[in-house]
Amino acid sequence: MKTQVAIIGGGPAGLLLSQLLHTRGIDSVVLERKTKDYVLGRIRAGVLEQGLVKLMEEAGCAERMHAEGLTHDGTLISYGNEIFRVDFSEHTGKPVMVYGQTEVTRDLYEAREKANGKIEFEVEDVVIHGANTDLPHVYYTVDGEARRLDCDFVAGCDGFHGVSRQSIPLDVRREYEKIYPFGWLGILSETPPVNHELIYANSNRGFALCSMRNSNLSRYYIQCSLSDSPGDWTDEAFWEELKRRIPKEQADKLVTGPSIEKSIAPLRSFVTEPMRWGRLFLCGDAAHIVPPTGAKGLNTAASDVHYLYNGLREFYEKGSEEGIDTYSEKALKRVWKAERFSWWFSSLMHRYPDQSEFDLKIQVAELEFLRSNKAAQQAMAENYVGLPY
Repeated sequence: MKTQVAIIGGGPAGLLLSQLLHTRGIDSVVLERKTKDYVLGRIRAGVLEQGLVKLMEEAGCAERMHAEGLTHDGTLISYGNEIFRVDFSEHTGKPVMVYGQTEVTRDLYEAREKANGKIEFEVEDVVIHGANTDLPHVYYTVDGEARRLDCDFVAGCDGFHGVSRQSIPLDVRREYEKIYPFGWLGILSETPPVNHELIYANSNRGFALCSMRNSNLSRYYIQCSLSDSPGDWTDEAFWEELKRRIPKEQADKLVTGPSIEKSIAPLRSFVTEPMRWGRLFLCGDAAHIVPPTGAKGLNTAASDVHYLYNGLREFYEKGSEEGIDTYSEKALKRVWKAERFSWWFSSLMHRYPDQSEFDLKIQVAELEFLRSNKAAQQAMAENYVGLPY
């Protein structure tokens, strides 16, 4: 089998790239390790930057997002019983869109299926060959049958544990990592959100986040120990702890209910450089991970797709290699800025085990400065709604 672009990974990054390429008549094949139902069963973040919204529009996949997504013009930040709002529209003229990553993925699958896009599921034993030559190809198996996919380029959208990054030789790539000493315990519940905008809470008991997927589906998180497991927390214990971490006014009106999903996510920052080796390009979690604070994971994957899609489009439509030659440099510049923002926001909102009394005072001072200073709020708003591509 032959295609122009082999895409390893059938999550939102791989599907978005495939659909965008399709709009320009560029052929691709998507190889996914799991089943479609498994991919759609993964619960992920749901705050979309305007850059991703525009990419979904360009891909022809934005109709349901605009009908069902929630436009947010700001967010609330609390510390103790103090609370203030950062107005995104006032400072940037742009909102964010709250629309679950699962729904983004669902819309992209639907579009690829309508276009008869080639997606192979339950793919195993993937090996990328010749990535540093003009004749790359991918070997894999499906149901025990060995297959070969010849292509012009390989896009590695297969996440942190995928084969794409590992295909770049160790003497070529360099990796940077920070492991945070806590995790997020999250639950999904069929309850109305406690507030119509997100609440990020810093408390003396640890961080909390009040989020949502729609008007009757809420997503809540609390900072927890890395040694915890979801089974350690009953629903009742979670709700009581959440109430202790958010301002009393919000805690008093919090509607609780049984969780329909409960999980713990560790927090880490990770970047690999370069994001290109020959004709292999890394996108999304295959190249970088950010803490969920600030909701940059899916959005940085989308910016990668933007740069790669446009580079490939210029290659096929104009015969220019400038876009693919500069892909890694452009993508990494934006990735590191997203890493900085996620690190800053995480440092501002969480309790760290080694924090001194001095550190805690500085944290409060930083929050009060953000509360009172318009320039600080503008800087946060610009990063939150998404830096330009």
